[in-house]
Amino acid sequence: MADSYGRDSPIAAFATVPGKSALTLIRCSGKGALECMAGVFSAGKKLLQTEGNTVIHGWITSSGERIDEVLVSVFRAPKSYTGEDSLDICCHGGTAAGKAVLHTLKSGGFKDALPGEFTFRAFMNGKIDLTRSESVMELVSAKTDRSRGHAVNRLSGVLEREISEIKKNLVEVLSGAEIFLDYSEDEISADPDEAAGRLPDQNKAKETLARLKRLAETWQTEKIYQEGVLAVIAGRPNAGKSSLFNLLLKEERSIVTEIPGTTRDWIEAWISVDGIPVRLADTAGLRESNDTVERIGVQRSRGLLEEAELVIYLLDGEAGISTEDTAFIEERRAAKPGLLVLWNKADTAAPPQAEVGGNTLIAISAKTGEGVTALTRAIAAAITAQADTADSGEPCASLGSGAAIGSSRQKNLVDTAAAALEEALRLADEEEPLDLIAPLLREAVNALGGITGEVSTADILEEMFSRFCVGK
Repeated sequence: MADSYGRDSPIAAFATVPGKSALTLIRCSGKGALECMAGVFSAGKKLLQTEGNTVIHGWITSSGERIDEVLVSVFRAPKSYTGEDSLDICCHGGTAAGKAVLHTLKSGGFKDALPGEFTFRAFMNGKIDLTRSESVMELVSAKTDRSRGHAVNRLSGVLEREISEIKKNLVEVLSGAEIFLDYSEDEISADPDEAAGRLPDQNKAKETLARLKRLAETWQTEKIYQEGVLAVIAGRPNAGKSSLFNLLLKEERSIVTEIPGTTRDWIEAWISVDGIPVRLADTAGLRESNDTVERIGVQRSRGLLEEAELVIYLLDGEAGISTEDTAFIEERRAAKPGLLVLWNKADTAAPPQAEVGGNTLIAISAKTGEGVTALTRAIAAAITAQADTADSGEPCASLGSGAAIGSSRQKNLVDTAAAALEEALRLADEEEPLDLIAPLLREAVNALGGITGEVSTADILEEMFSRFCVGK
């Protein structure tokens, strides 16, 4: 029978990637973990007697053979990450040492951990809720320091507290409605509004709906910090695209020559722009060519431009603006948002004062670095502007440094809660009976419970945690 989430048997996995490093960390947890470890540890008796939050020195052994000298950090239930008896084994770095230790642990009774199983056990044992569980993987995957900060914010419980407060308000509204449903009409207050079945605490319900909608709006920005955006540098041959790519990357990645068509295929790298992860791509110059390889490169570049959230189009300041430049700018501007037009080689050719295709020119020199600060500010502003208007076409309300949604799963549940509450308020305004309104309020409460994990199913949990890396 295949291993599955929900078991409590002792498990082990690398918490660091084996390789050329000073140390490797192996994490163990589960019922009987200390006993299994004692069987392959030179200081086994001492291990079984030691208190939690203690570090012990010794050797991993197998059939009397010493495998590696290690430090073992002991954590006793429930004061551990998973809420179970747990161990962190710090062994020597390198591929061979870590693999030998893990092989010995499995021969001593440990099983391979499933992806995310340590965090799954922490959730099941009440150590963290689902919002904090998801933030663990966010933190591991963070591409910039600001992305890390947003993940840490959720890991510290900011989102959990916001959801709990919203849910508490909704429960109060639901409770008020159910009180009226539990009594006959002649037992209810003589107030004509109440007798008509109006929703008690209707103002609180409206305030809660507004709070849910503000929370839902935070996902567009958070998604950018988690996943990043694709920004493609485009332009005619010899406009300076590869020089700009190297300048923004701060290293020589693209080959730069004065020969038009040097770049035959696109090349990409991750950069951080004002804390936003940007997948920057340098593409082949856009032109018709009889060269088969260059023509394929141009076709691939055009395909990448279709996917791009932001296009950084370079004009060759020395060559001037061509009809091809104007046609591309106008076509892109009409088809998709997210376009910056740069006048390159501003150190030798001053830009014109007029706009090009409705876009204000940003003057830069990819050779000297002139204008690069203004460019990075413009890139960040263009990306955040798209996020702000993604849902409604209007700037989003901001929660500042407070709670923000951290996954599409959370966003869908917040939207479900908001939709149910909005429908409940509509029925209340039409003075419909409370027995039609109360189920909608319960639906909203359950959706919020799904965000933190109070309401969940085994299938949903397994699908979610299976996306984690092994060892977390």
